[in-house]
Amino acid sequence: MHDNQPRTSTPDILPEVITRYLRAHRAHDTATAVTAFTREATVIDDGNTYEGTEAIEGWLGRSTTEFTYTIHLTNSQQTDATHYIATHHLEGNFPGGTIDLRYQFTLRDDLIERLVIEP
Repeated sequence: MHDNQPRTSTPDILPEVITRYLRAHRAHDTATAVTAFTREATVIDDGNTYEGTEAIEGWLGRSTTEFTYTIHLTNSQQTDATHYIATHHLEGNFPGGTIDLRYQFTLRDDLIERLVIEP
């Protein structure tokens, strides 16, 4: 296996900060979820960009109340030393009812510096 090839991993291979964020997000625990991000982190979700922990906290609060849904981790992989992808299957009362989303994480100093969520 070449070092530059993506590695598919099981959820327990994801770094602690990512699993902490995902667990808190699923539990609608915004206070804990936001601690996983750097102060100047960026989140891109549904075409919107949120920069800094205050904006991310607002986004987290809205995303947990806007729709009701279930979320299941279906795959995860490490693409290099600081980049991870966690694929989730969501079902709920949002437009379309089901979607598979890729959560693309970039880490810095054991925190999430960037998160891009897209189909």
